[in-house]
Amino acid sequence: MNERRDATTGAAWPTADGSRTDPATEAFLVHHNLLFTVVYEMLGSVADTEDALQETWLRWVKVDLGQVVDQRAYLVRIATRRALDRLRVMKRRKEAYVGPWLPEPLLTAPDVAEDVELAESVSMALMLVLETLSPTERAVFVLREVFDVGYDEIAAAVGKTPATVRQIAHRARRHVDARRPREAASPDETRAVLASFQRAVETRDLQGLLDVLAPDVVLISDGGGVRRAAPQPITGAGKVARMIVGGLGKARITLAAEPTVVNGNPALLLRVDGDIDGVMAARVEHARVTGLYYVRNPRKLTRIASETPLTLR
Repeated sequence: MNERRDATTGAAWPTADGSRTDPATEAFLVHHNLLFTVVYEMLGSVADTEDALQETWLRWVKVDLGQVVDQRAYLVRIATRRALDRLRVMKRRKEAYVGPWLPEPLLTAPDVAEDVELAESVSMALMLVLETLSPTERAVFVLREVFDVGYDEIAAAVGKTPATVRQIAHRARRHVDARRPREAASPDETRAVLASFQRAVETRDLQGLLDVLAPDVVLISDGGGVRRAAPQPITGAGKVARMIVGGLGKARITLAAEPTVVNGNPALLLRVDGDIDGVMAARVEHARVTGLYYVRNPRKLTRIASETPLTLR
């Protein structure tokens, strides 16, 4: 049997004659970007998302399509179950992770940034909030609040009654609303603030950093035990600015920051002596940086060279 390789994930889907996929695989590919977005928002890991989608496809091709009324809903149900299985495994894995854990950054197309709802749902800031939910709460929140899936469909996906799902959704929404950014900055405002931050970092301007950082800014860096990173979040403009400027000064390195779009939001790609060092996403409120998320773990930088298509539909 021949294969068709998916351009987004690199996964190989079998085809009947090398040029035409079977109906089940064709349906899966039609909804692939949606399924990727759903599962990624639940997991925050590309490798685990791709594995969950591979398992979804393997189960989907065994389904009698003649008995399926809504293929999209059925696929989302399968993918959610696979994501829930992985969420429980990932929880144990994260407990052994070296240092803070951040979601894997995705280079995204401009149209993702233009979709305010989608851009917020995949932002580093919100995905970190979702990390504080239980696996079931996270699945219910993502399906209901982000993708507007009906309670009956969610109940079938997570193995709960619709009444229970409503309660979980209410609890998860209240939890997230209490922790999500209150004043979401526009992309233009975020880009302007990041430009000021970029200039201050590249010139090692301590006062410039203090001017652009909020007093209670939090810096979270993820090196995964592979690259150096702060073992705990750093809080406070003074501490964050001194750590950035002090670290650069001691290293005597050439640092360049390149504007990019990560997870639908303006971000910076940082290069040290010409080599990629990491991706820095930011949360901006009231024209100040309130959150910095620096992913240095090279295993998490596999999706910053080419755009990953995401969609809510």
